[in-house]
Amino acid sequence: MQKSTSNQAEAKQMGWLQRFNPIGLALGASLLLAALLWPAAGWSQATGGGAETMQLQLGFSALQAHQWLLGMLLVLSITAEIIARLYPRESQVSCLGSMMLAGVAYQVLRFATSAPALWLQAVILLMLALVVMFGMHYLSRQLDKPLPRLEQALWWQVFVAPACVLVAGFFSDFALARIWHALLTLELLALLAWYLRQRWQALLTHPPVPAKARTNLLKLSALITLCCLAMLADQALPLLPQPLLPAWTVWLVLAQPVLMITLGLQFVASFARARRDSDLQQVQAEQGMAERMAEMEHSFAGTVEQKLEQVTERERKRIAADLHDDLGAKLLTIVHTSESDRISTLAREALEEMRLSVRGLTGKPVQLLDALGDWRAEVVSRLGQANILAEWKAPAEDVVHTLPARAYVQTTRIFREAVSNIIKHSGGTHCTISCNVQDGDFLVVIQDNGQGIPAELDGRLDRGHGMASMKSRAKQMHGQCLVESGPGWGTVIRLTIPL
Repeated sequence: MQKSTSNQAEAKQMGWLQRFNPIGLALGASLLLAALLWPAAGWSQATGGGAETMQLQLGFSALQAHQWLLGMLLVLSITAEIIARLYPRESQVSCLGSMMLAGVAYQVLRFATSAPALWLQAVILLMLALVVMFGMHYLSRQLDKPLPRLEQALWWQVFVAPACVLVAGFFSDFALARIWHALLTLELLALLAWYLRQRWQALLTHPPVPAKARTNLLKLSALITLCCLAMLADQALPLLPQPLLPAWTVWLVLAQPVLMITLGLQFVASFARARRDSDLQQVQAEQGMAERMAEMEHSFAGTVEQKLEQVTERERKRIAADLHDDLGAKLLTIVHTSESDRISTLAREALEEMRLSVRGLTGKPVQLLDALGDWRAEVVSRLGQANILAEWKAPAEDVVHTLPARAYVQTTRIFREAVSNIIKHSGGTHCTISCNVQDGDFLVVIQDNGQGIPAELDGRLDRGHGMASMKSRAKQMHGQCLVESGPGWGTVIRLTIPL
């Protein structure tokens, strides 16, 4: 148990070490420096008169505005870091936040006078090198063109630049700091120019160019150009004699943080638009996937149903073939060889029923007019043999409906059951059969003038005379069979079958 706990602790420690990386270290260091030197810089500016390091004096109003702008930039950088934590897949936004954070520290340290000049110059160069490195990380990943070798070189530059300044300072050589400062500024300008060039190439190589995309890129180009000019002015102003500069030039120092804030907002807004478009594409992809899945399920269900119908049809044909070849042959033999007329008649009836069943299993749909002709011939013939006058009323000759084979068989058996009841139980002498097609239904009314169903069976019609069988067959065809009867006024059977 102790060994397991120890292994878990080691695994947890290794997981922390794996998450530890140089970029995280640089980010934490820049955040710590900004937090520690912010109040010191403000106090030293207020008491010491401002930028002795950069040889540029700021008035109190300009100093307050500069601090407020840096505070806004700090909030924006923290916002970018929060966005990066909320969306781990968008790791480049963390580089944007780190770049702005290092930029805040750089601006704060430039106007600090409380630290020794040598160490202050080294830390200023460290912050500027971090701005270049994080900017390269962010812009290259936004273009989806990472440059690992260049990024590694910029990472080494973060340590080399301040180290060179410290070493040169021990030999009283302060010119190297200005050289490094100019070199890092040129690197930042080159980085922004490379980014703009790549954006324009990507836009122009895929015509037609959308007007909105061109407008957005023009705005971004103008903003980056102003940032470059502000950086050049920021480097040039401290080198000029201050007595010769107009009073308003002091406010040019504020241009760089203002443009940095605007550029940061532009990048965050572009990320928000990209995220919105990505979410919209994901929703559309999920909807498309759901639609395709529904289509596949529907297609699969249709295929399964079709296969089931095919299997059922094959089984029906097999049963029909067995009935026809085996039972049908035996019944036909009885019909032709039996010496008893009664047995021969029963065998013939059984043979007809079997043929009807086989037709229901394997037959094709039947034209309604043909079916009416078959039913009329059989019904009139059977009733005539029983000395019952049959009156047949059929629909017009223009009926074009068809009946499935199964419906034809079931309706035939309902007719036979109804005729059998009239012959055996009604005692009537007249029967009217009315057939009609109305509102997509096939309607049949069979009415006799017999004695009706006895009173003792009132309320229990389904228990005798095959009524339950007739209603069951009608229900199988999604229809209904109603029976109306009473002593002394005959029986009416109403059959409704949907076509």
